[in-house]
Amino acid sequence: MRAFSLQNDPGLVKWIYKRRKARNPIYREGQFMNGSKIQILSSLEKVFSDSKNNYKEYGGFSMLKNEKKSFQVVFCASKGQKIRFDVDSPLEQYFTYSYVKQIPAKLTRPKKCDEYYIDGNRHAFPDLLIPLEDHVFTAEYTGFNSVWVQIAGEPEPGTFAAEFTCGTEKAKLTIEIIDAVLPKQELIYTNWFHTDCLMSYYGFPAFSPEYWQCAENFLRRAAEYGMNCVLTPLFTPPLDTQVGGERPTVQLVDVTVTGRNSYAFGFDKLDRWIEMCEKCGIQYFEMSHLFTQWGAKHAPKIMAQKNGAQKKIFGWRTKASGEKYTAFLQHFAASLKNYIDKKGIKDRCIFHVSDEPAKRQLKAYSKASEIIQKNFKGFKITDALSDFSFYKNGVVETPVPSTDHIDPFISKVPELWAYYCSAQSEKYVSNRFFDMPSERNRVIGFQLYKFAVKGFLHWGYNFYYTRFSKRLADPFTEPDAGAKFPAGDSFVVYPGKDLNPLDSLRLHVFYDGLQDMLALQLLENLAGRDKAIAVLEKGTDKPITFSEYPHSAEWLLSTRERINAEIKKHL
Repeated sequence: MRAFSLQNDPGLVKWIYKRRKARNPIYREGQFMNGSKIQILSSLEKVFSDSKNNYKEYGGFSMLKNEKKSFQVVFCASKGQKIRFDVDSPLEQYFTYSYVKQIPAKLTRPKKCDEYYIDGNRHAFPDLLIPLEDHVFTAEYTGFNSVWVQIAGEPEPGTFAAEFTCGTEKAKLTIEIIDAVLPKQELIYTNWFHTDCLMSYYGFPAFSPEYWQCAENFLRRAAEYGMNCVLTPLFTPPLDTQVGGERPTVQLVDVTVTGRNSYAFGFDKLDRWIEMCEKCGIQYFEMSHLFTQWGAKHAPKIMAQKNGAQKKIFGWRTKASGEKYTAFLQHFAASLKNYIDKKGIKDRCIFHVSDEPAKRQLKAYSKASEIIQKNFKGFKITDALSDFSFYKNGVVETPVPSTDHIDPFISKVPELWAYYCSAQSEKYVSNRFFDMPSERNRVIGFQLYKFAVKGFLHWGYNFYYTRFSKRLADPFTEPDAGAKFPAGDSFVVYPGKDLNPLDSLRLHVFYDGLQDMLALQLLENLAGRDKAIAVLEKGTDKPITFSEYPHSAEWLLSTRERINAEIKKHL
């Protein structure tokens, strides 16, 4: 028998493709599996163009007056097809629309992971939200295309319909606005802001007019989505940098060498930074680490005027606990504390020693920590670390453990913080990777409330480099930092036109989690903490922990509706 290849028979290939189109509902002219061309889904659905899921219709939701809430209107279309939709709702003035674009990625999940992911065979995921000027978009995919609808702006209380029409097809949902407002967020939330990444992407120098404008644009967006604390680069942050490597200089403090172990400091740039942040709604200032990452072995890169020239005076060749750097820190701390006192922001300043030290680095970290505690006594000092021995031995006052190592810290640390990053891929802990269901991103809000977490940290608001900051990575084509971090780990906003950020759906979903946390806080204010916890855990088989919770979008959405209903009872 003669060997057979489809490549040798183009006619047969076309016939098979046509038959496949006829059998597959997504290829029929504008058809969902339930027969509709248009459908409303919750914000927790990740919509793939070729999905064979029969998505569950989203009939509506309730929200408090000052919340931001999102849902999706999904259309079945052909690639290149121009789609116009109409909206009929008394709330339409509060709606904004974005097209959901799928972003390609090579690394979508770590090798070590649990099974609570979407699809390990996919290499493109819905993530980027492209704002629409009106009710028109051009379909980028044959199959399902999603429009993200956000409602915000404090509408009047009541129950309202919203009907979306495309051609002869209609989809409708109900939105209830509850006559209550979320309380002010007390959680300190920092998502590290990297101005050097903006410099590298857009091509402007540090502290240029473009620098300040871009930083303000990105910080304003961060504040709009719950971030109230900003990583402040007193000196260029020694983060995700290979040994001997350097990131672009973004040092806010001017240093002048005036003699042997003698220095003068200027705070004009820092002053402008603080004023900019406060203008954007940022309350807390997280001072960049004063020792290198992963062990506190060296000083960060510090530039100074010396003999009339700009020179690097400290860096990888500087021993952390050496006499020269210790003397420098003593002078610097005295000057900085004086500046902070004049600004009246002492209670809003947070200091770091070194990021993510391991147990084997306890000795080196302890020496560095002692220097910082001595020079910045009375200030909040925190670090991301997950070995309980650091806290047990008293070398860190406010530890920030990862969510998969937090259990030993619970109930033992008076002011509990938490963080996650690329390593939190197992034990079902919350995270924000492309390949994770959106409810796994959002559930963190329930967990932060239950365990009364005071601060939450993430390292990547806008990290656009590859691992160790070796080169710029295009976030639109390399969201996995050059296949080194799971896609979605290193940033939640994309660099858009005119020095403005573009949102990801992960940014919105995480903020929904923060709003869930605040709704529980409101319920606690009205009915007590025991009541709030009881409402949260009603119907669950086990108490909620950072690893134990129902893996269901329906459960999360219905729980939030139950919280809202209980709030209404106590108004």
